[in-house]
Amino acid sequence: MKVFPPEKIRNVALVGHSGSGKTSLAEALLFHAGAISRIGTVEAGNTVMDYDPEEHERGTTITMALAPFEWQGHKINLIDTPGYADYAGELHAALRVTDLAIFVVDGVDGVEVQTEYAWRLAEELSVPRMIFVNKLDKERSSFTKTVAQLRDRFGAGIAPVEIPVGREMDFRGVADLFRDKAYVYNSGKPEVTDMPEEMMDREQELRDNLVEGIVIGDDDMLERYLDGDAPSIEELEHTMAIGVAAATVFPVVCGSATEKIGVDRLADFIVALAPSPADRPPTIVTVGDQQVEIEADPSGDPLAFVFKTLADPYVGQISLLKVLSGTLKPETNLMSGRSGQNERLAKIATMFGNETTLVDSAPAGDIVAVAKLIDTKTGDTLAPKGTPVTVAPIDWPEPVLATAIVARTQSDDDKLSTALHRILEEDASLRLERSRETNQTLLFGLGESHVQTAIDKLERKFGVKVDQEKVKVPYRETISRSADAEGRHKKQSGGSGQFGVCHLRLRPVNRGEGFTFVDKVKGGSIPKQYIPAVEKGVIETMNQGGAHGFPVVDIEVTVDDGKYHSVDSSEIAFKLAARAGFRTAFEQAAPIVLEPVSRVAITVPSAYQGDVMGDIASRRGAVQGTTTADNGSQVVEALIPSSEIIRYAIDLRSLTQGWGRYTTAFDHYQELPSHLVARAMADADD
Repeated sequence: MKVFPPEKIRNVALVGHSGSGKTSLAEALLFHAGAISRIGTVEAGNTVMDYDPEEHERGTTITMALAPFEWQGHKINLIDTPGYADYAGELHAALRVTDLAIFVVDGVDGVEVQTEYAWRLAEELSVPRMIFVNKLDKERSSFTKTVAQLRDRFGAGIAPVEIPVGREMDFRGVADLFRDKAYVYNSGKPEVTDMPEEMMDREQELRDNLVEGIVIGDDDMLERYLDGDAPSIEELEHTMAIGVAAATVFPVVCGSATEKIGVDRLADFIVALAPSPADRPPTIVTVGDQQVEIEADPSGDPLAFVFKTLADPYVGQISLLKVLSGTLKPETNLMSGRSGQNERLAKIATMFGNETTLVDSAPAGDIVAVAKLIDTKTGDTLAPKGTPVTVAPIDWPEPVLATAIVARTQSDDDKLSTALHRILEEDASLRLERSRETNQTLLFGLGESHVQTAIDKLERKFGVKVDQEKVKVPYRETISRSADAEGRHKKQSGGSGQFGVCHLRLRPVNRGEGFTFVDKVKGGSIPKQYIPAVEKGVIETMNQGGAHGFPVVDIEVTVDDGKYHSVDSSEIAFKLAARAGFRTAFEQAAPIVLEPVSRVAITVPSAYQGDVMGDIASRRGAVQGTTTADNGSQVVEALIPSSEIIRYAIDLRSLTQGWGRYTTAFDHYQELPSHLVARAMADADD
């Protein structure tokens, strides 16, 4: 593929709900452009974009994929994104580098959960948007109803530039409101005709509305229009393109990806209405302690942003990057702004699904791939040596569902750390934690499928098998009253003996204060050199667990008396005496179990607020308050015991038909009700 200047590049992402037809639309676009000779299907698992075995197995897009094609003298970098909530991290990455998000909306089901999620995200990032209403050949499809729903959800900026010719099984083409022409398709090829008579009145009304909506954004054009001077098609498209670039106007086109109706028209509109990288606002980068605006200028200093990393077990790491400035060429040397690592871009390639094609150069605005960088991760910025430059990091969705993983064999354990590192490089929306309290390795994801996909990749890509365990809750213990006891260790079996006695007082402290050790020994009843051994014995016993087996916290321990022997006393003797004394006093101090409590912020449509609040109560939670988000959703703040929300990502999705989302963070510890202690102990032993 030849090199295109920024003005001739269009970076486009297909986004929307799972099942809306994004991958089918990508196939149809590539076919019409001559980039592929046949159209694959998601069901057959032979599409360009869904090349991963996990995608074939699940029948859905899991990771973003890139495929460039040429259309009308332009290069279109097409990015297909997942539409399932579990893989939303891919959407976050794609929208950081795209210059137009095309929302693929099912003409039967209308605006669905992930469509709205993607719209709000694109809105936050000020990404220009266009809508393709798909599947208009299906029974119960309705373009009119879908457009009304789009306007209701996303405002008056929704602007149809096409309407369907025919409906449902009779859907056969599209009418262009700019040109007053109909495009009727036969085997994917359009025949340009005059507007069908039965559509003329409706089409004229919509065209008038479209033209008036466009000219109102240009004072000179509006004045001419009011004087009876109708603007040309080129003027209308140019003015609309300005509104699209400003993310204030959202053109709506329509068709059927599987029947190849309206697909070529979509490509036309991408060229005519979508902004190029040169039309977008400058990228703000941080250089040292200053912020600088960077234009998409091919003659500037080379600068690139890594938005995706692919972990290939044979090729190694492949970094997908967008060129923000300058022109990248093979053997270019750049530096990672995060690590300071000097990186040699030995070869530069374009990605077409999972295939690579080497290129001689990549100008500002283009998207390319580079293999085998040493220490560059997703979100890193590559700049000339000696110039530490960083771009704002990608705002990843918070992973909320955890599973505990353990290597199946010793061989798997030897390879697990490296394999997990590679998996996390590929998917930055995963998170790995090692719980010191429960001694578990926890893999966090956005949902059950997200976590399972990562585990499947561990085995398929890196040959590492793991088993999943139930996530254990880090319960703790403390005391509810003061107590004291004497600890004694005495052993005499020939030779030097062991002797140590210490008197300990235990007192509860405020929740969260931790552990305090106090030395009040007087008169030398315990020599100073043995006091640290007493403290060490207490700490070791606390860590091993109290009466119920959980680590002990929030307690003050005072040693105030004891006995020693000039020959038989030793550090080990006093440590063992302290352990015995602590256990005895602890049992007398009315021990209680503490459970962690999480602060949870749940965002749901108003219709589900009551159900969510009732569910919180059933989980022993307490609602702390509610607020209304900018989009009208309700945000419910609550404190819920952590043990009650281990699988909350799954439960909330079911409770709210997929609309609910939440974030969670540890807040505090509280006493576990006595009737639940036995269950907590059983869970800890599993």
